[in-house]
Amino acid sequence: MTDVAFDRAVADPAPVQPASRPNLDKGFNPLTMILFFGILAAGLLFVAYSIYVDVNATGARVTTYLPYILLFVALLIALGFEYVNGFHDTANAVATVIYTHSLPAEVAVMWSGFFNFLGVLLSSGAVAFGIVSLLPVELILQVGSSAGFAMVFALLIAAILWNLGTWFFGLPASSSHTLIGSIIGVGVANAVMRGRDGTSGVDWTKATEIGYALLLSPLFGFICAATLLLLLKFIVRNPALYSAPEGNKAPPLWIRGLLIATCTGVSFAHGSNDGQKGMGLIMLILIGTVPTAYALNRALPESQVVQFQKTSDAAAKVISAKGAGHSIIGDPRPAVTQYITLRHINEGTYPSLAVLVKDVGDQVARYGTLNKVPAEAVGNTRNDMYMTSEAIRFLMKDKENDLTKEEIATLNAYKGSLDAATKFIPNWVKIAVAIALGLGTMIGWKRIVITVGEKIGKSHLTYAQGASAELVAAATIGAADVFGLPVSTTHVLSSGVAGTMAANGSGLQWSTIRNLLMAWVLTLPCAIMLSATLYVIFSRMF
Repeated sequence: MTDVAFDRAVADPAPVQPASRPNLDKGFNPLTMILFFGILAAGLLFVAYSIYVDVNATGARVTTYLPYILLFVALLIALGFEYVNGFHDTANAVATVIYTHSLPAEVAVMWSGFFNFLGVLLSSGAVAFGIVSLLPVELILQVGSSAGFAMVFALLIAAILWNLGTWFFGLPASSSHTLIGSIIGVGVANAVMRGRDGTSGVDWTKATEIGYALLLSPLFGFICAATLLLLLKFIVRNPALYSAPEGNKAPPLWIRGLLIATCTGVSFAHGSNDGQKGMGLIMLILIGTVPTAYALNRALPESQVVQFQKTSDAAAKVISAKGAGHSIIGDPRPAVTQYITLRHINEGTYPSLAVLVKDVGDQVARYGTLNKVPAEAVGNTRNDMYMTSEAIRFLMKDKENDLTKEEIATLNAYKGSLDAATKFIPNWVKIAVAIALGLGTMIGWKRIVITVGEKIGKSHLTYAQGASAELVAAATIGAADVFGLPVSTTHVLSSGVAGTMAANGSGLQWSTIRNLLMAWVLTLPCAIMLSATLYVIFSRMF
């Protein structure tokens, strides 16, 4: 086929039977629902058994069941967030395969749920602690207190409420955006309640970094998906790829394989990125309620503990040299906490941090391995390690730190050792989140699938449009996972579909685009206000 003939075929295809709307109303087989509830019950039992085993391994005596009741409630809410996240974001992966008749709707959502499950299990964990680092350090250090529980309950319930509201109206709002807003709301409210400026309650450097990833991802999705579609038209000269499905007819086998592969990629990438957000919060809950089992990584091998001592000694020399000529009397922790909160180096910063680094090194040397740290000391050791790690993180970014590249490398190695001891995720947490996200993917998907599949463009989605949008979404989310940044699967995919419609000249339904933009703009302030309000209420209740 000549170029002219191809362009004419794409622009003015021969009359065919118009694409029909996929069947979205077919229910699941009763056996599937039995299996669904069976997996749910097995997951809850597995969580309970894993916690029992971990606590029992520490040798700590259970004197009260109140922490475990709070733990159960908090875990249900955290897993509930991941469950809602699953059905809220399912459309991003399955809309294209459903509307191109590549897979029946019920098969598509189960396929997506399975690969969301795998994505969570194989995730790196970097995103989980990127989210946690946004929280106020004083709340993280006392996460087991009433203020800590108020923080966790407020931000999770606010995120769930906003997700449910936008889902009810069929709006593909971002779960990542929502959770970040909820965290910022708690941080601001906590600072104001403590008599400080509201802006001091959040790590704005990290928030800005994450904010850029969230705000720019829709533009990236729109431009890249549009560019990819135009590139495909130039390279792959097959008119069938750029046509809407004929009736209920499935696409050619090679196109179908491509669309299923892109659906699989987005599902896996969504699980690996979005699943981690709940992991970080669950770890905070575990540290607050059962510190003896989860405050420190007791599974850390002795070889890494030996390495910790080496990096600790090297870091102590660097920090002590910077603080030479100054000394402190008493507890160094208030000065280090003040630096983490205000991020301003003063004459007490280096000497205080030097004493804290030495204290942490002495504690680890005293016990030999983290597994031998006694129950009553676990919380304090973990807090000292976390505080030291955060102080070094800010110190390395501070323009006034006067550190050489070699000194920064030394501190970075020490920070890695601290993080290995405090920032870890047990396998059972990954499995629990994977089950919640995977099962959520199979429920409640219809509303947003219709929005993505029918209400963004004025014409039916073509095979090439679906593949372009999904490829860009999978690549973007995968890259964000590597760099530890939470991005919005929803925004990347829906903007990618819009980009392909614009590039194809199909036209956009501006009422839907307006609603998507409103959800994009309003999610952050609404989540901030909702979580701040809930935090104030819960702080007075607990």
